[in-house]
Amino acid sequence: MHTYDYDLFTIGAGSGGVRASRFAAQYGARVAVAEAGPLGGTCVNAGCIPKKLMSYAAHYHEDFADAAGFGWSMGEQQFDWATLIANKDKEIARLNGIYAQILTNAKVDIIAGHAQIIDAHTVAVNGKHYRARHILIATGGHPIRPELPGSELGITSDEFFHLPALPRRAVVQGGGYIAVELASILNGLGCQVTLVQRGNQILRSMDADLGHFLIAEMRKKGVEIALDTKIDSITASGESKHVTLSDGRTLDSDCILFATGRKPNVRGLGLENAGVLVSENGAIIVDEHFTTNVDSIYAIGDVIDRVALTPVALAEGMIVAANLFQHGRKLMSYENIATAVFSHPNVATLGMTEARAREKHEHVKIFKSEFKALKHTLSGSTERCLMKMIVDTNTDRVLGMHMVGADAGEIIQGFAVAMQCGVTKAQVDATIGVHPTMAEEFVTMRTAVV
Repeated sequence: MHTYDYDLFTIGAGSGGVRASRFAAQYGARVAVAEAGPLGGTCVNAGCIPKKLMSYAAHYHEDFADAAGFGWSMGEQQFDWATLIANKDKEIARLNGIYAQILTNAKVDIIAGHAQIIDAHTVAVNGKHYRARHILIATGGHPIRPELPGSELGITSDEFFHLPALPRRAVVQGGGYIAVELASILNGLGCQVTLVQRGNQILRSMDADLGHFLIAEMRKKGVEIALDTKIDSITASGESKHVTLSDGRTLDSDCILFATGRKPNVRGLGLENAGVLVSENGAIIVDEHFTTNVDSIYAIGDVIDRVALTPVALAEGMIVAANLFQHGRKLMSYENIATAVFSHPNVATLGMTEARAREKHEHVKIFKSEFKALKHTLSGSTERCLMKMIVDTNTDRVLGMHMVGADAGEIIQGFAVAMQCGVTKAQVDATIGVHPTMAEEFVTMRTAVV
């Protein structure tokens, strides 16, 4: 008869690992979680939270400028990078403590150190072996650095949040959400930014109109965007770095930031010891119940490379805990997951893109509105907003909703509930808008553009 130290041993105390561990313990399981770094994973320490805090900071220069049109006289503004970083770090440390308290209150054992799988039921941490009925891998991912001459002179998002000073000039390579977010932050704080994207659009996984619209808005704010371009090499002389681009230009920069993708954290995990299978990109292969090819080993979150979002990892963790210790058979749905990009201006997306909708449905209608928000009729800002809705003509079901504009994520979150309930265009049209708001535009679009 097998004896186990724990019913569940979780490797990784990021959002998904903590949620799964806490719920499993509340269901009566004996649980331990191992973590080599600070609690909270990427989201808390080098992702969602510090990024959003710094995005707030970067918006203030526009708020100061906008205030004049409303009668406010502002004195000279000064920004201190060290103050922002210190306050950000203080908040992150507070959250690290909250995660520790959550686990402790749930009676989950926290084991500090790098965990390695020894076999299907054994994990080693700091030389000590632990036997577990079930092992859950929630180790997340890490940013990758492209292979090019001088790439060691650049940084990734991990280092960005700990830069000792705000660079005067920066080159950001990438066209995904991390690239446009960090480029917007640097630009908003006063840095001269060039965004280099090897393709002909940004935010390629989202509706094409969003990327095109965002490019125009970011350029208005002073971000130089070079499409169909990549960094060929980087050299340095003293404190300055020289970036050679594929279009023949050479840019002088104080900071080169790579935002060119992420990979699952599987190195040194010992997956081969238990025979756990991974895909070509290193992601752990799991079935619909998050079980690997080894019955006792599960995986969730960014390490399985399905939808790399914190709320998704949280939902996956809850499903694993319930299925293991509450006899559940709940499945995860990846349909209609709303997400936001905290660029300047914000982007939010929900449901199908126009291209995907046309692939899946015979007839679709597109509703679109572009306008200046009421605030900017006095602020003097040229920022504009885009809203788009995609509807299945045959059923009247809303298939997708997309937005570029202030607080786009806050607005889309509410509509995500309606999408989960199968909302139709007629039901949206029957909804009385809150006036005057930007959000009401979604319920007043009556004429299809296509």
